[in-house]
Amino acid sequence: MWFKNLQIYRLPAPWAITPEQIEEALAPLKFVECSSQDMSTQGWVAPRGNDKLVYTVGKQMLLQMQYEKKLLPASVINQVAKARAIELEEKQGFKPGKKQMRELKEDITEELLPRAFSIKSSTRVWIDPVNGWLAVDAAAASKADDILKSLLKGIDKMPVTNLNVATSPGSAMTTWLAEDDAPGGFTVDQDTELSASGESRAKVRFVNHTLEPEDVRRHIAGGKQCTRLAMTWADRVSFVLTEGMAVKSVKALDVLKENEAQSFDDDERFDADFTLMTGELAKLIADLVLALGGEHKD
Repeated sequence: MWFKNLQIYRLPAPWAITPEQIEEALAPLKFVECSSQDMSTQGWVAPRGNDKLVYTVGKQMLLQMQYEKKLLPASVINQVAKARAIELEEKQGFKPGKKQMRELKEDITEELLPRAFSIKSSTRVWIDPVNGWLAVDAAAASKADDILKSLLKGIDKMPVTNLNVATSPGSAMTTWLAEDDAPGGFTVDQDTELSASGESRAKVRFVNHTLEPEDVRRHIAGGKQCTRLAMTWADRVSFVLTEGMAVKSVKALDVLKENEAQSFDDDERFDADFTLMTGELAKLIADLVLALGGEHKD
């Protein structure tokens, strides 16, 4: 159940809130399936299929946002509208105008929507009230921001802020590559991306490629800055750090998997995995912030 991505936000450490308080705050924002005329909907669901919106192990909390979206391609609407327009032209003696076509498509959408297929997806949120972290398992920052808006809507005066560090990730990663010297506790892996900031927006990517210091320095000297860098923390977790402070492609390494118990039932295994994940990632985030010069307080 490890998160694949971390969009990281800051909370007070410790944050004095209980799972019951969060549960009560998010109850009005529970997920409700699309009605016949809804194109999409979203809301909070129980992460483990019970009636609890907040799943807790120790003091660590897990939330889950559910999405449902109807699949009604524009090409289908246009195809039906074209056929209806021909019938309408024969009936009224002239082609439908723009207003008529717009109204026709709106009627067709309303007619087809109840029969449209729907897809569901979900995004998990980890709240660490002990160390003051909130992380969303989303690759895109925009999705994480939408989830944060839902939390702020439900939890009155939620004290969450962006995570601000003293040294920008792009600048720090570029320095690590230029000096061929990763920060303590981290190693640089074989994937990276360097981008120029000029009009050309030129990029160079290394994938599963040994990073030769001289090659990298040449690109940096040419005006490129590191925007993505694959790294490993403490020989335990690998990840990709981006210039926007997102942690992506998170993967637990063998040294952690070796400690996984094999005799647990599903619930015990989930609890053990969640405990292991939150414990390791809380330390990783703290070390990463330290490597980036610590937090920058506005």
